[in-house]
Amino acid sequence: MTDIDKNTSRLRRAAQTRRRIAQLRVARLAVHRTNGHIYAQIFSAEGDKVVASASTLEKDVRAGIKNGGNKLAAEAVGKRIAEKARAAGIESVAFDRSGYQYHGRIKALADAAREAGLKF
Repeated sequence: MTDIDKNTSRLRRAAQTRRRIAQLRVARLAVHRTNGHIYAQIFSAEGDKVVASASTLEKDVRAGIKNGGNKLAAEAVGKRIAEKARAAGIESVAFDRSGYQYHGRIKALADAAREAGLKF
């Protein structure tokens, strides 16, 4: 058995998901997380343009949170990305969790985006 680290496995899972989403030809909500921050981007159905983005680095989001690496921050980013998506005319997306487990901050972001009116 070969030694594969966690990040390589995550990237492999992410690539598999992105291939499947590309076949669907729908807008894609991609999430990336680090220990200190969480980022969300919506890509066009063709996959060539970023239509909307939100992260814990934005002034509006930072004002309402204390720490960028927790569930409350993820919820704030989820609400913000849903607002920006609706403003750009996007109502439904495919959720690309980038190989991360659907748990904790990833789940909090997804739930907040759904509550704010984004469908996926």
